[in-house]
Amino acid sequence: MFDKWRRYSYRAQKHQRHRLLKFFLVFLIFFVLYNILTAFFISVWTVNNDTMQRGIHAGDRIIFTSFAVPNLLSDIGNKDASLPFKRGDIVLVDAEHGGKQRSLVILDSIVRFFTAQRVSLFNKNPSLHIKRIIGLPGDEISMANFIFVIRPSGDSYSLTEFEHSKMPYDPVIPQIPAQWDTSIPFSGSMEGIVLGPDQCFVISDDRSNTNDSRTWGPVSPDMIKAKALFRFWPPARIGRP
Repeated sequence: MFDKWRRYSYRAQKHQRHRLLKFFLVFLIFFVLYNILTAFFISVWTVNNDTMQRGIHAGDRIIFTSFAVPNLLSDIGNKDASLPFKRGDIVLVDAEHGGKQRSLVILDSIVRFFTAQRVSLFNKNPSLHIKRIIGLPGDEISMANFIFVIRPSGDSYSLTEFEHSKMPYDPVIPQIPAQWDTSIPFSGSMEGIVLGPDQCFVISDDRSNTNDSRTWGPVSPDMIKAKALFRFWPPARIGRP
């Protein structure tokens, strides 16, 4: 008798529809808030290589704070606003798809949402790289024995990359043959260059043959999408990366 009431009663059917509608609205609100959070504020990324060791290893999971809001405010406000990152920061660089269509970015966020961040539309051709920014617009940069020397715009003297960074780090310096060709990007030396007004220089902590500004060249600040905020996995290395 009770089952028949649930099946044929208008009140019961209305209650059931309200429950389904409530569930859908809660899910929709959660979905929208999640995508706003990951698109404009923070996102979680799993490191899939060792190009940033010794400090960061494959498998580390890091929370990044997004530059979407600062960049948007800069676009509609002060064009000369200071950059949201500084020398020494670990950043997320979109080296290949800096101008990819916004619709694909939104669709990718939907795919990542429903797959718990395990699947992305861009997985087959990854363009996001975790690097360390060492050069800002106007800097003069050179390299000897895989260590960079930087003279900021307006300064009269140069300092090593470590002296310009507020966070200590220990890059991997490879051993190369004595007769190695010094003209190739991974030779350990680089003639001095001066970054343009819309150029930054990013580098891997593993200074062996890993792609970064030595091969890409300087990158635009618009290609730097986020800054590493906190590593929460593995438990033994919890903290700021």
